[in-house]
Amino acid sequence: MLLPITLTLAAACALINLWLASRCVRIRMADKAALHGDGGNALLARRMRAHANFIEYTPMVLILSALIEMALGASLWLWIGALAYVLARLCHGLGMDAEGGSPLRAIGALLTWFILTALACAALYAAYQGTRGWPVPPAMAAL
Repeated sequence: MLLPITLTLAAACALINLWLASRCVRIRMADKAALHGDGGNALLARRMRAHANFIEYTPMVLILSALIEMALGASLWLWIGALAYVLARLCHGLGMDAEGGSPLRAIGALLTWFILTALACAALYAAYQGTRGWPVPPAMAAL
């Protein structure tokens, strides 16, 4: 089964992952920072955290997207959610460069949380649509 939304989202996320990693590498090379840690460079620490934050959220978004697309099919709202997630993570990555709070960081974080919540709700809907209450496992239905 081809999952065009999830495949597109995964490809975009792979590119964002490389972009976030390259931003860290550029600072490491310019400052000749240690290969481990941030070497006391505050900007490098923030960029490393932006990259780690991306890695924390992206697997769950991809898993939920794939499962929802398999269960409910491709839909406009799932395309919009995927695009919004990509934009949210770009905003967050750029916003993490600021020393204090940043509107881009806040927008990216809030949009990420909203999308993850919407995907979780859609997954629950897909799992239990048309059933009365919680489904009974087949082994127990015979009892």
